[in-house]
Amino acid sequence: MALRSAACVLLRAAVDVALKRHARAVLGHRSPPLGPMPNEDIDWTQLDSLEKYLSYTRYVRATEEADQKDVWWKTYRKYREEENKEAVEPVNIGLPYQRLSRNTEVKERKMVMLENKKNPEMERDNRLRTFRIPLDIVKAQWQQTNGPYHIKRLAEHYGVYKDLFPMAYFVPRVVLHAAYGEDHSAAVHYGNHLTPSQAAQAPQIHFEMNICWMAEQEYLHWLVGNVPGNSVSSGEEICSYISPFPARGTGFHRYIYILFKQEGPGDDVTLPRCYSLEQRTFRPLDFYRKHQDLMTPAGLAFFQCQWDQSVSYTFHTLLNMREPVFEYDRPPVYHPPQKKYPHGQPLRYLDRYRDGAEKTYGIY
Repeated sequence: MALRSAACVLLRAAVDVALKRHARAVLGHRSPPLGPMPNEDIDWTQLDSLEKYLSYTRYVRATEEADQKDVWWKTYRKYREEENKEAVEPVNIGLPYQRLSRNTEVKERKMVMLENKKNPEMERDNRLRTFRIPLDIVKAQWQQTNGPYHIKRLAEHYGVYKDLFPMAYFVPRVVLHAAYGEDHSAAVHYGNHLTPSQAAQAPQIHFEMNICWMAEQEYLHWLVGNVPGNSVSSGEEICSYISPFPARGTGFHRYIYILFKQEGPGDDVTLPRCYSLEQRTFRPLDFYRKHQDLMTPAGLAFFQCQWDQSVSYTFHTLLNMREPVFEYDRPPVYHPPQKKYPHGQPLRYLDRYRDGAEKTYGIY
């Protein structure tokens, strides 16, 4: 029995050793490549005899040609393309783009060139290098060409589409102008900062149809603003306006105006004219889903706003409620360990590490 047990132990040990050797062989085995490796045809032992590019331009051209060739391995670009194909692309819910014909653009350009050649003052200013193009003309040209796409990029940067229209976007084809004050001094652009005091009264709003839409028939238009905004249908006020009231301590809030283009008459939208926040709750996404067969977003403008003293008056007087205040302790400013020889640092580098609060402003 003892001999049989010893034999079993030896056999088991031999099997374990064989399995370990097989595992090492499998893990250490390298399968041959599925195709030729890059630069496999180059003899690296005789690099001096290789053909020189002679210029940086030739080198760039050769690298671009090599980059365009198909290879058997997966590049980073292929991995990114597969990820983009699997991702769900957002849907464009805006107006379609209607570009003028090429013949029309060429005719308009030739007419402008002929008029410029007949203008002696323009020729003299151009010769003396004193010619200046009015900013109004430049802005109008920008609004008709690249402006809508630039505004779309700004809206994406501020998360407007992500929060109002999830998985959707639109290109603002109609130029929407909104300004506060009698002199229109506080204008709403695309993410600029305004105070609640400047936006205390309802803004003056008008819009300009793009040149591609001038030949269309007359349509109804809806202006929808997020709370606290007002909803206007073809000049008729549906909901009364309230000035912005961002709570104290919550930072900047976005206030967005969206212009909808309505194809025809639809259901009446009734909103209370009171100042109750519960009854005035309004979601632009629900509004669009209900009327998406008749309405299309066409214009966009938005600004940012944070608390000032007029917000307290809005809460206490109009809303008749206690003002919420959010306070928190800010963490101390982090500074990396001080360097003995701070090369390339600003002049006030040592002020970060002084014990007292008194600043020396770089005078040491």
